Amino acid sequence: MTMDMRLEQVWAAIDPQRLRGTLMEMIDIYSPSGKEEDIQLYLEELLAATGIPVRRQVVDEERYNLITTMGEGTPSFYLVGHVDTVAAWDIEEYAAVEQWGVVRGLGAADMKGGCAAMVEAWLALATLPEAQRPSLGLLLVVGEEENGDGSARFLQEDQPEWVVIGEPTAMLPAFRHFGYMELALVTQGWRIHSSLPELGHNAIESMLRVLLQLQRLPLLDPGAGRLVYSIREMSSSQAGFVVPDRCEALIDLHLSPDVDPGEVRRELEKILVKARRLIKDLNLEARFDFEAGGYELALDNPLVAIMEETFPQLNLPLEFVPFRSHSDGNLFFQAGCKPLILGPGSLETAHTAEEQTSLAEVEVAARIYAALALK
Repeated sequence: MTMDMRLEQVWAAIDPQRLRGTLMEMIDIYSPSGKEEDIQLYLEELLAATGIPVRRQVVDEERYNLITTMGEGTPSFYLVGHVDTVAAWDIEEYAAVEQWGVVRGLGAADMKGGCAAMVEAWLALATLPEAQRPSLGLLLVVGEEENGDGSARFLQEDQPEWVVIGEPTAMLPAFRHFGYMELALVTQGWRIHSSLPELGHNAIESMLRVLLQLQRLPLLDPGAGRLVYSIREMSSSQAGFVVPDRCEALIDLHLSPDVDPGEVRRELEKILVKARRLIKDLNLEARFDFEAGGYELALDNPLVAIMEETFPQLNLPLEFVPFRSHSDGNLFFQAGCKPLILGPGSLETAHTAEEQTSLAEVEVAARIYAALALK
């Protein structure tokens, strides 16, 4: 059987109704980081029905990755998805809702849509006779939304040459991935009754002055396009009618691949030293909680050649985009793997109450994942 005939058979085995059911069920299973067991039990049963062994890789107590492989030898190519989500905005409203072919719900884009498509591609590939199956791995990890401990655990044992990670890219392939840093700032003040602020020291005012200093850094100029700066959270002590004595800010920094995280850290540290000198009575703590560089893979690679053939078959535009968020792709690249980020759903809605993906995109993703695995 030729490659084209095998692909035609696999594409015919992709079942849109089964895929829809998998996606809706996955979204309905609440699986925030640290509480992924229920969804892994569901997926384990689904995958085991093919007769291909599924292995649990222990990450932590009652937390494990799922790993399954087909074909001969140790796969050099893996489909990778994370099954965890951020915590629900509203615990009563996280479940899947479909309207006009669009599915909304927690994790619909990030990244249960991609996971469902990978599982469907796997089920379709498993219909091939054993001797005709590609050498392929499927990895479903936990903990991506927190610290990436699921992928880190896998990489202790295996480092495949290529991985496709199904983060939401609206099915536009990303070989260029931004780096990521987290900066935590804490200012301390003196608590006093709010009617006498001149006798205290307002930690919020100190924090605002520090943030204004940071925004003057040329590296943070949004017009330069080299770094995305976002104040993710800001909170203060809440103790009634008083001047707050503590304020904390969490800052996300997304770095283009040509930006060295060490360079950014050093520049920020200089600004913070200057802030301590200029801002009266400033009591500031700064902590860099996470740091990972970006990467950019050359486009003269075999996956591009496959997509140049496959995308026109599916009437899809082939446009290469950067992935501006953080993902486990950074960990895989640091371990020596070559990660492609490609998945259904809109990144801009991820982690919001409007998170969504379309069933059409999820089905297309399953077909592309199958083509990449076969070819």
